[in-house]
Amino acid sequence: QVQLVESGGGLVQAGGSLRLSCAASGRTFSSATMGWFRQAPGKEREFVSALVWSGGNIYYAYYADSVKGRFTISRDNAKNTMYLQMNSLKPEDTAIYYCAASFGSTQYRGPNAYDYWGQGTQVTVSS
Repeated sequence: QVQLVESGGGLVQAGGSLRLSCAASGRTFSSATMGWFRQAPGKEREFVSALVWSGGNIYYAYYADSVKGRFTISRDNAKNTMYLQMNSLKPEDTAIYYCAASFGSTQYRGPNAYDYWGQGTQVTVSS
């Protein structure tokens, strides 16, 4: 059974940093496109970042404009784990953050492209 488990969320002041982790189990994820999404209260789930598999050990990183330059996505295939380093956090980054995995799709920005989801981890940034 495939599972994605996020961790690393919490409460941080504006300007601070957090690192989210997404531990995957149940199958090998080295050929998966992995993504981060977030959902704030009353808003739709939105794309944050993705590492798109391009064959072999090649991955391309993509970011939403709102986080570009502040967030960094990475993965450790040996640990089946993906990370999201979040720096210079702003109150508008407050949301539940979800990781997701996709096998075989070339799309990465829409939630419908993903086959598996984690349960989410809360990130709260105070002003």
